[in-house]
This record gives sequence, C-alpha cells and structure tokens, in this order.
Amino acid sequence: MHQAGVGFGTSGARGRVEALDNALCYAITVAFVQHLAATGKTPLRLALAGDRRASTGRILAACAQALNDRDITVVYCGRIPTPALAAFAMAEGIGAVMVTGSHIPEDRNGLKLYTPEGEILKSDEAAIAAQLVAVPTELSSLSPLPAVEPSAARRYVDRFVHAFGTHALVGTVVGAYGHSAVGRDLTVEVLRRLGASVVPLGYSDAFVAVDTEAIRDEDRRLARDWAAQQSFHAIVTTDGDGDRPMMTDASGEWLRGDVVGILAAAALVADVVVTPVSSNTAVERSGLFESVVRTRIGSPYVVAAMQQAQGRVVLGYEANGGLLQHSPVTLPQGVLSPLPTRDALIVLVSVLQRAAQQGCSLAALVQRLPARYTASSRLLAIESDRSRPWLQRLVEDSRAAEVLGPQLGVVVAVDTIDGLRLTFANSEIVHVRPSGNAPELRCYCEAASPARAEVLVADVLRRLSDALS
Repeated sequence: MHQAGVGFGTSGARGRVEALDNALCYAITVAFVQHLAATGKTPLRLALAGDRRASTGRILAACAQALNDRDITVVYCGRIPTPALAAFAMAEGIGAVMVTGSHIPEDRNGLKLYTPEGEILKSDEAAIAAQLVAVPTELSSLSPLPAVEPSAARRYVDRFVHAFGTHALVGTVVGAYGHSAVGRDLTVEVLRRLGASVVPLGYSDAFVAVDTEAIRDEDRRLARDWAAQQSFHAIVTTDGDGDRPMMTDASGEWLRGDVVGILAAAALVADVVVTPVSSNTAVERSGLFESVVRTRIGSPYVVAAMQQAQGRVVLGYEANGGLLQHSPVTLPQGVLSPLPTRDALIVLVSVLQRAAQQGCSLAALVQRLPARYTASSRLLAIESDRSRPWLQRLVEDSRAAEVLGPQLGVVVAVDTIDGLRLTFANSEIVHVRPSGNAPELRCYCEAASPARAEVLVADVLRRLSDALS
C-alpha cells in the first residue's frame, strides 16, 4: 500500500485508480480477511457493494476474486449506499467491503471495510496494513461478480419506513438532486414512501464529485435555479456513496453539514453528541444536549468516542453532515436500530420531519440556533507529506497566528488534536489540516456571520498558498 501511494485516511483506504490495481485490491481484501480471522471472526460470507465510478466494477471483481480464492461466499449487494451495505452486513453478522471514493474525484477510488460490528477503527487499520499476504502473479482475468442480492437495498428502505411511518413527510415537497449518487433512486423511494412529494433533479451518467464540505459553484447555481422554478421545502442530495448529506432551504441555499448535524441530533433527541473539532461550536452553545464530546476528524475517531460515551441516546456527526447512530432511537412509529457509520438519509429524513412537525421552514430551524457560521474550502494538489511537517513547524516556532490570521488579534486557544486550530479573542476560529482522503490542505473557519466566515476562508487560503509556494 505504501509503495503504491495508497493509505488509510479518515474513512477507508484511498488512492489513485491506477495505484489501486487488481493485485493491491486483492491484497487489501485478503489482509482484511486475515485480520478478521485473527480476531476470531473467520468469515464464511462477506458482503460487497460499490458506487457509480467507472473503476468500481473492476475493483469489485478483484475483491471478489480474493474471496473466491479463499472459498468465502461473496454476497454482492450491487451499487448501493455505504450505510445500506453496513446495515445489511451488521444484521447478517458478516464483514463487508464497500468500493468507493466517496466525494473525491473520479481519478481516485477506495475501499471501506466493515467488521460484523461496524466500520473498522484505527487499531484495525494498523493491523490490516501489517498483514503479510500472498497474491497470484496473474490477475488480468477476473471472475464475474455474482447476481445482486436485493435484500440489502430493500432493508435500507424499510429501515426508514418502519421507524418514521408513511405519514412522516406528508405535505413536504422535495427536490432530489441525483447527479451520480449511488443511492439517488433509494432516496426518492424513501421520501415518497414517507409521504413526501418528490421531484428528481439533475441525474448524471458521468460521475460527479460532490463534496459536502466544499460545495461547487455549479451546485450552488443549480439549487438556486431549481428553487426559483418550483416551490420546494428543500432540495436534498448526498455525496457519491450516500454517507454525507446536503440539503437546501426553500430558497435553494445549501445548509452547512455541521448545522444539519445539530438539527438531526436534536430531532432524534440525543443527550450525548460526539463530533470532530472542525464542527460548528453552535452545538455546545445551543444547550440542546447534555454532553458534547470532541474528537479528531474521521469517522473511526467518532465511533471510538461513541463507544466510550455514557448516555441514553448517543449520536455522532461530522462536519460533512453524516450522522452515526450508536444507540437505538425510539420514534412514534418504531425503533431505529443502531448504525454506527455515517449515513446521509437519516439526516435528510429527520430534519425534514422536524420541520414538518413544527410547521416551520428549514431556514427557521437554523435561525433558532446560536449565530455561529462556518465555511470551508481547500488548496488542491498539496500532498500531506508536505503539509503536515509545514504545519508542525508553524506550531513549534509560534508563528501560526502571524501566518494564518495576523489581522484577527490575540490567540486565546491553540488546538492541535487534528491539524492546527486557532481560536481568537473575538471568538473567530481558523482551522487548517491536511485531508485524510486526498492531496488537499483543508481550511475551516467560524465567525458570527456567513459572509465573515467566507472572507476568513478566502484570506487564510490565500495566505497558505503564498506561504507554501
């Protein structure tokens, strides 16, 4: 993996498509199987699924070949969202491999790995990467994938219908932006079965890299145009593999993921919320939750912290909006069983239902939260082996404020749990970190207005670009 430039990031193993050749995908799958066996979970069956990228079919076939060669039954669930695969595998008590690059460009892909208990943790990643495996010398010809097991997708739909009921979204009009999201049809089906009126929008045969933390100008324009043309309560979508949500208000303005995360956790009546350091501080200021636990960025860290948390309903969410459910949630129509991996659809459904129940708009729900606003973007083509040492030197020689925010005044807190996060005396926050999934240097800023947060991000990125050039 290291030689090919493929490594475990914040969510699974990621790399360039050409680096994820048949041999490496085969080897990662075998290493995962060996790790399961070493931990007493010797697999007889293992579930596979993937997103809509052009490279996904070939990678799925390489993974399936590794399982076939070890007499492990392949349960191929087709092209379905990551949380749908995870929920199916956990219910069946088997491991799973999801082939997806999530939100990153199509020239990259990856593998997300799930034990029978849920997504792997950082300790699992290290053990998998340390495995010694045997790989055939010839892997140019791969066996075809088996027929699709349809129950994984069906159970995912039923999960929402049984818990929320068929009248949860009656009277709600939703635009469903499909692009190339693997779960686009399931999203439409779930919303309709919950009673919403749904208009599919913007389907694409080509892969579209929708990043919920760096929304494209094109997607901003599309949403505003659709909202102007039709009377939607919201426009919703997900990233490529369905674990990160995006939703707009009635005007077509996209809501921040860490804001809809707060709204979803409140709608599901969480008492303990776990979220990374990059999430909006409105979660603490809102007073909606008994306890808020902060972690490093990445779902494995959120999962680990949820496992340690003590509470009646423990939920986690990330700045990208994906919600992780550690505890069962009792709803009027049924119980939503735990699913401790990022899910987009639970956020979309719960927030839409909360607005419907309270008879208000999504914008009104947001306005009830403390006036804290975040913005984020990134510098492309900045490898982490370059940016990490640079950030470390910046901290060590105490020049961080001078480089990142000299106009902001006094630094009152420095947090290095994940990259470099500075809190200034005026309560504005600047957070810079290398991406765990792509060669990018990400910047997150928080301020008292959306415009000010955007200005901060632009200014910090300009300073970073100058300093790194």
